[in-house]
Amino acid sequence: MSDALDGILYPPLEPYESGELIVGDGNRVHWEQSGNPQGKPVVFLHGGPGAGTSPWQRRFFDPERYRIVLFDQRGCGKSTPHASDPHADLRFNTTWHLVADMELLRRNLGIDRWQVFGGSWGSALALAYAQAHPEAVTELVLRGIFTLRRHELEWFYEGGASAIFPDLWEEFIAPIPVLERSRLIEAYHRRLTDPDPAVHLPAGVAWSKWEASTLTLRPDPQLVADMTEPAAATAFARIENHYFLHGGWFREGQLIEDATKLREIPAVIVQGRYDVCTPIMTAWDLHRAWPEAELVVVPDASHSATEPGIAAALRLATDRFADVD
Repeated sequence: MSDALDGILYPPLEPYESGELIVGDGNRVHWEQSGNPQGKPVVFLHGGPGAGTSPWQRRFFDPERYRIVLFDQRGCGKSTPHASDPHADLRFNTTWHLVADMELLRRNLGIDRWQVFGGSWGSALALAYAQAHPEAVTELVLRGIFTLRRHELEWFYEGGASAIFPDLWEEFIAPIPVLERSRLIEAYHRRLTDPDPAVHLPAGVAWSKWEASTLTLRPDPQLVADMTEPAAATAFARIENHYFLHGGWFREGQLIEDATKLREIPAVIVQGRYDVCTPIMTAWDLHRAWPEAELVVVPDASHSATEPGIAAALRLATDRFADVD
């Protein structure tokens, strides 16, 4: 994370409690709490799917006013089994398993209602959760809106974004034979699920490098290095590809169509104007379907929450909601 964010986000802090939640199907979900145990509950939903949480993500929230819950979704971060294991079974890793995990975690922590904060894939999971359990959500803070519609996936993983990053795209398609490049998500799926490390490791790194290299307005070599560490990259790529192959287990357009269920929930949507990973078209479609949600367009940013303009807008939103019952 850039040192420039030290002047934007709250200071680093440590958890006061952490644990593992047994969620079934052989999965254990790692969770933590930080901030004020008596504060307003908020749950942070990481991206990917498969990215896992990082300590700096606690810093979007005022630790004096928020009870901050972070958890690693199934298969990634400190949750087990980790998807980098070739024998990890992803059949029980779907959007609706994650929604159920969130409800189980909320009840186990004794939380009545909580703010839901999510970016990128985390915005999709936040929308899915809030549409399924609106009574449990006080507010939504969303970034880089992603709803897994077919044209969103095709834009970034089947060639659309190559118009902007042709050099990086060449590296992304390099592991895939020419005759398989008309369906890249499927071609990558075959390699990422191959038990041979000589096959799945290079595929995982190439998939993750494409994403890491395109998340920020300006190149961030450290982000690329972090996201291409082989075990993390493999888990990230496997879980993402698994979700994208199945369209998130949503009907086409579901999250935007069902935004009418969110009309009573205060919300802020933060979107980078030059987001190539999840272009502004999706945030705009969501805002049109849900005009009560405030749309904040950051004029000099792409996708990442580490970009100063996006980080500042997210902190402003959480500060605004901190004292709202």
